[in-house]
Amino acid sequence: MPGSTVTNVLSEVKETIKGHESKVDSNLEWLQQAMHPFFFNFNQDEIESLAVLASALNRIHRLPYLRLTDTPERLLLAQASHSDSLYETLSIIKRRENLSYSEINTSFQKLPGNDEYLEILRFDYNRKSDADIATLIENDAATDLPSSIMKEVEAELSIHAPDFNKDDLESLLKLLWLNNPTYVQVSHPERIARMIHLYQQTKFRGGIHLDINPISTPNTDEKARVLFGVSNPPQHNFFMLQVMEVFRRLKIKVRRSYTVTISNGVYPNFLATFYVSPLDDSSLEPGSERFKELQHELYNTQILSSSSGSFDNLVANGLMNGPDASLVKAMITFVHTNLAHNNPERFAPDVIQRAFHNHPDVSTHLVRLFHARFKPELEDREAIYDALLEQATEMVDNFNTGRRFLDQTRRTVFQSAISFITNCLKTNFFVQEKHALAFRLDPAYLEELDAEFTSDLPVDRPFRITFFSGRSGSGYHIGFSDIARGGWRTLITQGHDDYVNSANTLFKENYVLAHTQHLKNKDIYEGGSKMVAILNTRPDTPRPAVLQYLYKLQFGFIHAFLDLYITENGKAKDPAVVDYYGEDEPIELGPDENMHDVMIELIAQQAADRGYVLGTGVMSSKKVGINHKDYGVTSIGVIRFAEVTMKEVMGIDMHKDEFSVKFTGGPNGDVAGNGMRLLLERCPQVQVRLIIDGSGAIFDPIGLDRDALSAIVLQSDLDAYDSAALNPGGYIIYRNQQRTEGIRTLYKKLMQTESGLEEHWISTDEFYKTYNNLVFSVEADLFIPAGGRPETIAAHNVDQFFNNEGNPSANVIVEGANSFITPDARIALQNRGVVIMRDASANKCGVISSSYEIIANLMLSTEEFLSNKERYVSDVIDILNRMAEQEANLIIKRHRLAGDSLVYTEISNQLSHEINSHYSKMFSFFQSKPELIEDERYRTAMLQHMPVLLSENETFRQRLDQLPDKVKYAILASKLASGMVYFSDDNAVYEDIIEAQLGRLTGS
Repeated sequence: MPGSTVTNVLSEVKETIKGHESKVDSNLEWLQQAMHPFFFNFNQDEIESLAVLASALNRIHRLPYLRLTDTPERLLLAQASHSDSLYETLSIIKRRENLSYSEINTSFQKLPGNDEYLEILRFDYNRKSDADIATLIENDAATDLPSSIMKEVEAELSIHAPDFNKDDLESLLKLLWLNNPTYVQVSHPERIARMIHLYQQTKFRGGIHLDINPISTPNTDEKARVLFGVSNPPQHNFFMLQVMEVFRRLKIKVRRSYTVTISNGVYPNFLATFYVSPLDDSSLEPGSERFKELQHELYNTQILSSSSGSFDNLVANGLMNGPDASLVKAMITFVHTNLAHNNPERFAPDVIQRAFHNHPDVSTHLVRLFHARFKPELEDREAIYDALLEQATEMVDNFNTGRRFLDQTRRTVFQSAISFITNCLKTNFFVQEKHALAFRLDPAYLEELDAEFTSDLPVDRPFRITFFSGRSGSGYHIGFSDIARGGWRTLITQGHDDYVNSANTLFKENYVLAHTQHLKNKDIYEGGSKMVAILNTRPDTPRPAVLQYLYKLQFGFIHAFLDLYITENGKAKDPAVVDYYGEDEPIELGPDENMHDVMIELIAQQAADRGYVLGTGVMSSKKVGINHKDYGVTSIGVIRFAEVTMKEVMGIDMHKDEFSVKFTGGPNGDVAGNGMRLLLERCPQVQVRLIIDGSGAIFDPIGLDRDALSAIVLQSDLDAYDSAALNPGGYIIYRNQQRTEGIRTLYKKLMQTESGLEEHWISTDEFYKTYNNLVFSVEADLFIPAGGRPETIAAHNVDQFFNNEGNPSANVIVEGANSFITPDARIALQNRGVVIMRDASANKCGVISSSYEIIANLMLSTEEFLSNKERYVSDVIDILNRMAEQEANLIIKRHRLAGDSLVYTEISNQLSHEINSHYSKMFSFFQSKPELIEDERYRTAMLQHMPVLLSENETFRQRLDQLPDKVKYAILASKLASGMVYFSDDNAVYEDIIEAQLGRLTGS
């Protein structure tokens, strides 16, 4: 390029710069006039960015946006406004998980020399972790909060939020200060007052709240202030983006916004203020149609992600609104989980999705049918519903696209959806403040499915099925009795393939676990149930984020559960729930996989606060309860079963004789850890030869060192075991200690030899071959599976449990974990000489303990329980040992009488079915004759079910009257039914019946 050209270009650049610089003063003056004063308050630490803005203001329209600041802690952008500018920019900026504060400001005036307005977006990424906030709260670290701020905020609350409960003022203001002191320092007291009032309202209304105040701001077209709060909002995919999508889709322009995200020490809370103007000038006042529409859509962000397939295919193109798309997504998941467990390829999730998404006419009609059945206060409901059902049935029966196999698959899919709707007895779909959907189903729908879809399930049918659908997962609660209890486990999956694999068998796994629980619960007044949820996370999700997603899912599901099961005079209390069932349903939950203490307490408190029939008794293992791990209640039964079986069948007295044992489940686990503790305390000659847990596996040919094992029991996983204490031939393989060589991942293995400890690094293939084979190959007298995945031992691998001579690697198996061995594998093992005490018998004491915890919740105050806790727990432990021993002895007795005609696990099933059959009939009998529960003999029978503390204390005895009637019927039925099986025989029972009938006939 000639030198003169370069000179000319640079000269023109210089003149252009001078021209822009000459406008800086006028631009600053424009900013002062055009921007809200709060903009300068909040950005007083961004002088350099404001200087860049002032110098670039006249050319900002030439760029998509201008980065004023971009650091790990803050992003500050400026851009010219147009109809979708905010949403488009939010769509393309980098997503970060730790957003603490954001603001959007739109100028009051158009840009100088331009027809567009200025938008400035700020995002602060420095949110403190939940754990850090919990520590600060515990240490009362907000001592530096200026008292003047407290007084100013209190004054503003009196003006702008007279309904605010000022008992919370100090704690909430301190919480805000601990999370974001800068926000408190620079914000006007009125804004702080609004934020803590919004926080209080959000908490009070179940974790989500919307309020709108009409406003008239001088020099702007801002028409309304929108206040929106969410407890534990969705974190992935930038929640703020989805909120802005709602405003965009509803044609509501956001002029300004201020959001702050604060942690309460458990999960984050999103608190936002939006200043908006509807583009059609419609009213947003509370109660208006536009308000309701906005509320529906904003609340639905908790249930349907804008990145989901149902959103893209049904909402984004205007076919239906967000809530209805959430319903379709729920139906997709329900159909998939009910059909895929024995045909996963034909009914894969994408197959089901395409059926609904590619045929929106069918999907829309199914939604209309659902609305007709459940929309509150719908006039002429029956006629509308019947007509739509007839049309839906005809539409599906005649579905034909000319592709025979595909059409048959889709007819099956749509028929399942119709069954879902017609057999749904109540739902929270029309409840406004919700975080998940719940549907209480009549299990009769299972009989409407083709037999192939139920052939792999137990033949017994449940009493109720409840289906849950959330933004990041789904789940079921399946109960086999009116009053039922069982644990709640949540499976955490990583990535799409892992989620699909688990979702394929979700329903079947839940069904089998609930059925097993029902067999196990034969000795208590509650029948069996189980709740299994599945959470979908990305493989790279940090642990703190996984916990937030987990708590969000569980928080949403328990609120949805309570929406359905909080009743008044038998009917669902919430008028938005149309209830076709119409009875109280006392359902009890308990902790299982991924149910943490913080959620146990929250669930119990929510149930009490909302008026659930059982109050805090909805959940066991609370602080004011009997913690399973602290007292080892499940393991008490497992070890008692082992003691009786080993002595009566094998002739081994575990308290005196030498014997060997192997475990799945780690030393820090509830059942395995307490099982090891009890063996170390009671059995001086026990050899623990094998332990397998999630951290690896440890083998010792002559038994682990007692002192080294005792050091980690109920303290650490097995990888904390002192490897120097291994005996020659023993080794540890470490799942979490890895290194990489090229593209190979190697796992650490420590092996004790005669010359000392040796370190090896083994391949992935060798690690998992060893890890998966140990449970089959290591020989021991006793095997206690007390952890691990269901169906680890199944028909396809059962032969591996026997050596080349045909001898089993363990002669006795006492199942501490549920469904570790499949039913057919159990039979195969027992036919070859292995003695098995199945899960429904051996580990029943955990649920028995939980049942007595709930009785304590219903009959004792918190203070009474705590002051008598050790006595009460001691009474319960006596009951546990007695119940385990009496069943173990009866199973062995019946096996001896039956010879080879029945195996041990068949006898266990037989006992459960006998007791449950008697229980079911007796429960119905007492329901039909409620006056009997006032009879002194029946009251005495109920008291015999109670721990001694309750049965012998006259004050507590009178508390029987405050138990719900259904609980009284159930206690009587349980006590009498189990007594008939354990302490009498069929001949005695029939003799009583015959004598009664003879007396009636003869008048004697």
